[in-house]
Amino acid sequence: MNYLNETIDSLNEKLKSGAVSADQLAKDTVANIKKTDEKINAFITVDEDAKPAEDLNFDNKLAGVPIAIKDNIITNGLKTTAASHILYNFVPVYESTVVAKLKAAQATIIGKTNMDEFAMGSSTETSYFGDTKNPWNLNKVPGGSSGGSAAAVASGEVVAALGSDTGGSIRQPASFNG
Repeated sequence: MNYLNETIDSLNEKLKSGAVSADQLAKDTVANIKKTDEKINAFITVDEDAKPAEDLNFDNKLAGVPIAIKDNIITNGLKTTAASHILYNFVPVYESTVVAKLKAAQATIIGKTNMDEFAMGSSTETSYFGDTKNPWNLNKVPGGSSGGSAAAVASGEVVAALGSDTGGSIRQPASFNG
């Protein structure tokens, strides 16, 4: 599924109505990322075994919706590298508050997005895992340091992604990627 014409609300309606199952949505999202991300490089880690929570409550808008997380936000059991070789294989044993709240809301954490190493940059070109491309023009940067999150949404890989901001790290990529 390509998310360019979707919103969290539209996905929630499709899940509620049974037009799509949360399991199939997670599988389709992983397949879409594998197909699209070769040229964008928005993701560092994709959870190919991502599973939605059991007994989803679709009155909750995020239930079953695949969400990407910037790779400097801790995710229990899912590699968190901050786009650095130093943390290349770091797998946290605890959860960040924001991810715990997303999981409590039954969102499906689908993977970790690329960024400037340790969130220090403004182009998403300083990642150990390679630079991220702007999906609208592959010769342009997506901005940074949350460029992977913005590019993942702008390319239709996911409907939503988290970033972090201290000096324009969300605002700049949001502007560069529309």
